[in-house]
Amino acid sequence: MLRVESLSFQRGQVPILEKVSLELEAGEVLMVRGENGCGKTTLIRLLAGLIPAQPDFKVFLDDQPYHPQQVQTRLQFMYLGHALGIKDELTCLENLEFIARFLGGRSDISPLGSLQSCGLDGYQYTQARRLSAGQRKRLSLARFLLCPARIWLLDEPYSNLDAEGLTLVDRLLQKHINEGGGALITSHGTFIPQVTNHREMILEVA
Repeated sequence: MLRVESLSFQRGQVPILEKVSLELEAGEVLMVRGENGCGKTTLIRLLAGLIPAQPDFKVFLDDQPYHPQQVQTRLQFMYLGHALGIKDELTCLENLEFIARFLGGRSDISPLGSLQSCGLDGYQYTQARRLSAGQRKRLSLARFLLCPARIWLLDEPYSNLDAEGLTLVDRLLQKHINEGGGALITSHGTFIPQVTNHREMILEVA
């Protein structure tokens, strides 16, 4: 599904990633662990196309070279980072309606349905700026139910969530891989995803 071969990245003269290789199969969650500063977030952002790729960017999607700047292939990825991509002046429902129109929604769930699935039933007309940190995370996660992207890139998806929120992330991941999708997630903690097909890799400091 997704293959990364000897990927290196440096900022200025400082190496951030050095010869990182990994494979993500369909129906699998791959958790990347490592100390702060090992490049977990950089790796996720490179794959999402949020950082310009350097010349040795060797990434393959379905055995074909993947270039994040190409819109059609980039739409196969859905990204969650520390900045949640929420528009504070819009209501929860308006946020999801916007993303469904922008990225192309799924026919099997509505924006309202995704809110309800993520524990935000009754908040559809609440401005996003009025949500707690955990509720904002849930709103951002609700976007993933709406979009048909095959590969999820999740940077620290379990942060700022209570026990119910942790279970929610696992439930969304399980649904996604059951449908043949894949997810690459990062963590520096000890939490282990409770899904049926999960493995881990350690990213060392360059």
